[in-house]
Amino acid sequence: MSITVISDAATATGLLDSGTVARPLDGKPISTRTLEVMLAGAGEHGTGLWECAPGRFERQLDNAEVMHILSGACIFTPTGQAPVRIHAGDTLFFPRNTTGIWEITETLRKVYVVLALD
Repeated sequence: MSITVISDAATATGLLDSGTVARPLDGKPISTRTLEVMLAGAGEHGTGLWECAPGRFERQLDNAEVMHILSGACIFTPTGQAPVRIHAGDTLFFPRNTTGIWEITETLRKVYVVLALD
């Protein structure tokens, strides 16, 4: 079994168009790109790189998620809580069923681990 290395992940090429976010708030499509990484032994958990163009949208995952921001900047406002400013170098841990609003202010790229629902 070998490991996967993505050199300079913040600027790596190879991300594929993965459509637009499902719940944009400003009426305009917000494009995303993804590089899924198949991780042997991870079961149904999803891993990879994800990139999103600027815009505002609702968080659309019910799953718990761990992410590390590689580049860009945004604000995430959890439902009923104060906005959180996020930028390159930050690591976030989202509990299952976290809702709120993403405002991507500078194209964002992250490493993600989406945990499969029980």
